[in-house]
Amino acid sequence: MKKSKSKLQKYDKLIIDDTEYKTLLTKKFINRKKWVSSDPSLIVAFIPGVVRKIFVSEGDKVEEGDKIIILEAMKMKNIIKTEYSGIVKSINVSEGQSIPKGYVIAEIDIQINEKEKKE
Repeated sequence: MKKSKSKLQKYDKLIIDDTEYKTLLTKKFINRKKWVSSDPSLIVAFIPGVVRKIFVSEGDKVEEGDKIIILEAMKMKNIIKTEYSGIVKSINVSEGQSIPKGYVIAEIDIQINEKEKKE
């Protein structure tokens, strides 16, 4: 005779696109690295490399698309530009420094233009 599981299993809630599901979550899923939205005021290295040239210093005003640094990786020179206008709060690298992927290169105090507010 087979034994049946009479224990009540505890289901977890999983919400996807505003729909709630009752499910059993695995330990791997529970212990996963949680997704965190990126901070737009931080300029982060998208690849490891060596800082070859820095175009700005702390306190400089920058516009969207301005060059911040040149990051050399695998003999290619990658120009890192700003995505927003603002004032440079801090530069966390120096020329010739080797940095890993994900390293915070600079921080910008984002300024919203009057034109952007209207849109």
